[in-house]
Amino acid sequence: MSDFQTVNVSGIPDGASILDVREDYEWVAGHAEGALHIPLDQLPARIEELDPDDDVYVICRTGGRSYRAAQWLAGMGYSALNVAGGMDQWVETGMPLVSDNGLKPVVL
Repeated sequence: MSDFQTVNVSGIPDGASILDVREDYEWVAGHAEGALHIPLDQLPARIEELDPDDDVYVICRTGGRSYRAAQWLAGMGYSALNVAGGMDQWVETGMPLVSDNGLKPVVL
């Protein structure tokens, strides 16, 4: 597999492409506004939804699933960066969340 970088939430530039690889129920409860949601197990079938010319910041809850996704994407020739600490770190740093269920957004 190809190399890829790991960054903290603070290393995500404004306007970056964020790929959230968590499960549907996690996404609905709370996610980064503007992120693309593709659960990890669906990534191979939906890879065409990603722009191979853009850096993609891959996030999950704590960094494990996003690590695997970034590793796989890098092996496929994409510029993928793993977001260490994931959505847990996102919340800890005070980054905004949105939800799809009408409730106060939370990270599950």
